[in-house]
Amino acid sequence: MSTPGPRSRHRRSFLLSMLGTAGGAAGLGAFAAQDPYNRPRDEADENDSRGVVRGRQLAESFAGSGERIRITRLETILVKPRWLFLKVHTDAGIVGLGEPIVEGRAETCIAAVKELEGYLIGKDPRPVAHHWQAMYRHAFYRGGPVLTSAISGIDQALWDIKGKALGVPVYELLGGPTRSRIRVYAHAGSPEAIQRSKAQGFTAFKTGPRKDRPARIVENPAFVRKVADGFATLREAAGDDADIGIDFHGAISPQTAKLLIKALEPYQPMFIEEPVACQNVDVMAEIARGTHLPIATGERIFTKWGFREILEKGAASILQPDLCHAGGITETRLIAGMAESYYAAIAPHNPLGPISLAAGLQLAASIPNFLCQEQVSLGDGYLKEPFRVVDGYIDLPRGPGLGIELDEDAMADKIGHEWTNPESYDVFDGSVVDW
Repeated sequence: MSTPGPRSRHRRSFLLSMLGTAGGAAGLGAFAAQDPYNRPRDEADENDSRGVVRGRQLAESFAGSGERIRITRLETILVKPRWLFLKVHTDAGIVGLGEPIVEGRAETCIAAVKELEGYLIGKDPRPVAHHWQAMYRHAFYRGGPVLTSAISGIDQALWDIKGKALGVPVYELLGGPTRSRIRVYAHAGSPEAIQRSKAQGFTAFKTGPRKDRPARIVENPAFVRKVADGFATLREAAGDDADIGIDFHGAISPQTAKLLIKALEPYQPMFIEEPVACQNVDVMAEIARGTHLPIATGERIFTKWGFREILEKGAASILQPDLCHAGGITETRLIAGMAESYYAAIAPHNPLGPISLAAGLQLAASIPNFLCQEQVSLGDGYLKEPFRVVDGYIDLPRGPGLGIELDEDAMADKIGHEWTNPESYDVFDGSVVDW
């Protein structure tokens, strides 16, 4: 048996003396009132304060290279139709752009960005990964859509600043490009919409189940046939050489999802997105094992920790992290690396604005397992140089940072919105249903 060292003997003697006095209970209370390192409270506060200061000094010592740059202000802008833009200002005149939004919770995200502002002001923006860790881990309660969306938008803006400061696109900072152009897809819910998108240069599309009402827990043949026939008309309009994904939006029950997937198999969708609620990983894994169609999910999953279970259980072979929700460029690149080890592809989710698209393009350019990028706005009316689609692809961005510049004049009539999530109810009994 080893002999206790001097520190252990001293600690044991101290405890025994405290508990062995006539005022043992009071002594125990005094001991509990001290900090975990057994220092008197005043001394602990003073030492902890010194430690925080010293830690900050050490952090600043590796904060970027070259000329001094400091963050001076964070500016949030509500932008129609339902977006939130972020500008991170610096004393070097460089402004970084990001989108820190949860759809329908824009004001909440503004407050979350404001809370993080106190940490960021005065700091060098260039050690992006360090700031991500601080913003995420300095909060005792971590994760969730609001915090990670606020961090996501800030992260995008910090990468934008870093790229602009060095005069290179963000993908150059992530190891360089893995491709020369990036495939994108459009939303199309009708044959006419397919034809319009094809005329704009798209070769990949996404739709939802065609239906007159929300799906019930168990559906009848008429409902299933309507969904299948609707997709068949899109397949006919797009042709067999096009790709069409279908998004169940997590609003279909497991019982009905299996029926719909079976009926859709002859038309070979590019993927089935969120066939059931994204939190139901075990059921999604069961569905994935029961079909040859790829299962996709990820828009409501946050950080690498959220995607771990999906990969481990084989619940999806296509991950759709949203760079405005999942943790920004920093975190989504790590998620892509995890997915690669499971031979899973990345198709970033993006029903948002052109800043989100720009961030997704930078990520897509830098990872090997990229599939296709969602978009709803190429930036017309928002960017000085909107993106253009040719033969289904956007050329590799060449500008520094995210490679975009806002068109403030064109945006003047799009400032401000009060968008809220739609309310959905069952048409037969009035109960709440998912949308």
